[in-house]
Amino acid sequence: MMSSQHMIDLCKQHSLFSWSATGKVDPFPVARAEGIYLYGPEGQRWIDFNSQLMSVNIGHGHPKVKEAIKRQLDEVIFVYPGMATEVRARLSKRLAELTPGDINTFFYTLGGAEANENAIKAARLFTGRHKILVRYRAYHGATHGAVSLTGDPRRWPNEPGMGGVVRVMDPMPYDYSFGSSDAEIVRNNLTYLEEVIRYEGPDKIAAMFIETVTGTNGILIPPQGYLQGLRALLDKYGILLVCDEVMCGWGRTGKIYAFEHGGIVPDIVTMAKGVTSSYLPLGVMGVSDRIADHFRTNVFWGGLTYNAHPMCLAAALAAVNVMVDEDMVGNAARLEPVMRNHMQRLQGKHRCIRGHRNIGLFGLLDIGKNRQGERLVPYGGAHPAMAAFGKFLRDNGLFTMLQWSTVMTNPPLCITEAQLAEGFEIIDRGLGILDDAWEG
Repeated sequence: MMSSQHMIDLCKQHSLFSWSATGKVDPFPVARAEGIYLYGPEGQRWIDFNSQLMSVNIGHGHPKVKEAIKRQLDEVIFVYPGMATEVRARLSKRLAELTPGDINTFFYTLGGAEANENAIKAARLFTGRHKILVRYRAYHGATHGAVSLTGDPRRWPNEPGMGGVVRVMDPMPYDYSFGSSDAEIVRNNLTYLEEVIRYEGPDKIAAMFIETVTGTNGILIPPQGYLQGLRALLDKYGILLVCDEVMCGWGRTGKIYAFEHGGIVPDIVTMAKGVTSSYLPLGVMGVSDRIADHFRTNVFWGGLTYNAHPMCLAAALAAVNVMVDEDMVGNAARLEPVMRNHMQRLQGKHRCIRGHRNIGLFGLLDIGKNRQGERLVPYGGAHPAMAAFGKFLRDNGLFTMLQWSTVMTNPPLCITEAQLAEGFEIIDRGLGILDDAWEG
């Protein structure tokens, strides 16, 4: 087996890493993974407290998914997208059964960004309108259209982007609030949004894209009543609602889809990550019956070589069934208060924690620097204490993502209560580093 250092050296010499200067990366050397754990070539073990990219929802190496992939190898590995396959038929029917409302028709891509790219096309083709509303605290992918929809700083180096994008504030902007209660926040944000719609021309706006629960930009849970109010406002002007559930979907929040918490159904839903638990790459765009009916007589001008790739569909069908059959969605819901209790305990113990939030097993700790409530790291910035804290976690057997002033807590949905406690115990021991950076 290749040693950790040899593996790291060759990867850095001959490959590029996402969102990074290659000379500055320090990647984990992973030889295998099982359940909630990652293992290095020399026997190192880390708890995967972020499900990689909030995506390995059923945990690593589930035997039923591995077996389904092996079976598909003996049936059909690849056919061009214009052909029908049994696995395409079975997965499409299963998704229709599990997706609420009248979202019964699906278009398959290789990832979330491509799913969002095709949702842009579908919305524009269906409505005959061009503009797209998006929010600043959002990430929708790294391809040209998807990164144009993105609000966070990863968009900046890729500009100028796609035309027709109109950005608006989230219900929870970064440094202030639209109000002190959920009702006030919703009312003020939607009043502002309606004014923007009027400025931009309602008959020019095809759709609004939202991450139902915003992911890497802060695990932002919609205020009570927001999804219902937004749905009604967009309906008023004939604007489609597209829910990006690439990160928050497939059990992460304690329901299969996060939009179920709001009691609404979007016109289009996009998904990836958890739909295969990242065993193989797959993105999906699901559309309502009225949109699907439109494209039964009108051409959908979208396509890609690997649309409905049989191997990826087989992984999805197996992963979806494992998630449902083993009640991992229910486990995420049951462990929601357990995770919250761990967070509350840590906030009571460590002065560096300015806040925390979670829905299901989708959560984070928010790190502050003083009594005035300022975040340790400014928007889009960095801080040496966060780097030192990240090194502590790695050296003590835990992998997760640190985004600006936040510590992500998004383990696989198969995690047990004891394993969850083990992860938070490691975080607890490391938080002293961030307490020392406190300026209060």
